[in-house]
Amino acid sequence: MAAPQSKLNVLVALANEPSGEKRRDLLRQITDSFIADPSLRSRENCAEFDRILSAITVDLELNVRAELARRLAAGASEFGRTARILAFDEIEVARPVLESSRALSEHDLLEVIEGKSQDHMLAVTKRDDITARISDALVDRGEDRVVVSLLSNETAEIGVKTYEKVADRAESSQLLQAPLVRRKGVPLDLLSELYLKAKGDLRQEIIARCQGVSDADLETAFERGRRRILKDYGALPQDYETCRARIEMMNRRGELKSPLLARYLREGKRTEFIFSFATLTGTDYLLVNRLIERKDVDALAILSRAALFDRALFVTIALMIAGQDHRMSHAEEFGQLYQNVTPEAAQKVVRFWQVRNKIADGGGTLRA
Repeated sequence: MAAPQSKLNVLVALANEPSGEKRRDLLRQITDSFIADPSLRSRENCAEFDRILSAITVDLELNVRAELARRLAAGASEFGRTARILAFDEIEVARPVLESSRALSEHDLLEVIEGKSQDHMLAVTKRDDITARISDALVDRGEDRVVVSLLSNETAEIGVKTYEKVADRAESSQLLQAPLVRRKGVPLDLLSELYLKAKGDLRQEIIARCQGVSDADLETAFERGRRRILKDYGALPQDYETCRARIEMMNRRGELKSPLLARYLREGKRTEFIFSFATLTGTDYLLVNRLIERKDVDALAILSRAALFDRALFVTIALMIAGQDHRMSHAEEFGQLYQNVTPEAAQKVVRFWQVRNKIADGGGTLRA
């Protein structure tokens, strides 16, 4: 015990040393010995080392604490007390411990997330042992930059409920959309819903993800999507019930055909058009209404392609919905948009959107 005892004496001397430079030298000496020499790291020695070091850490200068944090973060998983104190310190001290130290427990990290700064949370996202509970806490309390960093950490465990929280936030945060789309393991039903908010290249990435999925995985995601609760229906038009009943009757009689869509639009029969389009594509009024309000020609192209509408019909519909912003000069552009997606890829995306219709069928009439 002579050698360990002498090291502990050096540690005691560190506490009494007034010079910052000498403190730093003593700290290097003692931590290097404990980290490099396994023979010194018995349970008793480490516990005593940790007890004394944690007691004097708060009295050390910031630069000495920062060096101690870097040294403990690189190894020394036995020194939990000291690591915890350093984790709650200023960020320049806490960062290396939060990013790497194995001495911190899940409980320690959850307390840091609960009580410390966004920069502390950002440091936690860099760890390679992030549990699902930690991920959920980071999403609950972290700013978008924290969540982006978490999504970029492929070793982090993230649960389905946490992904749902991120997807909800991504609807109004473009910063979150790309990291969410590009992360492996994101439920496909969430990606398909995000399609309605994403733009440009991200939409193509979502389609590519859906196209490459197996039927078994697709069914799993489809069932999960079925259980998601629809919300934010919005106000329904006064002719909602009468138009719905009329279109349903036409569909039962086999009278509902795709050419009627262009006629309804020309005649200004918006509600009839929406119900007809939704029925022919197997989706629902609320989804189609949402796309028309946004003039989301890309998403309407997906629905039309999945339903095997004629290209010319889609172009006609797109031009009328886009209005004055897109005159006949855009007809070729819309036609190319329609051709860019295969029917198979479009049908896989639309299967998730059809969840809305299936939920509505199971729960009766949709209400605002």
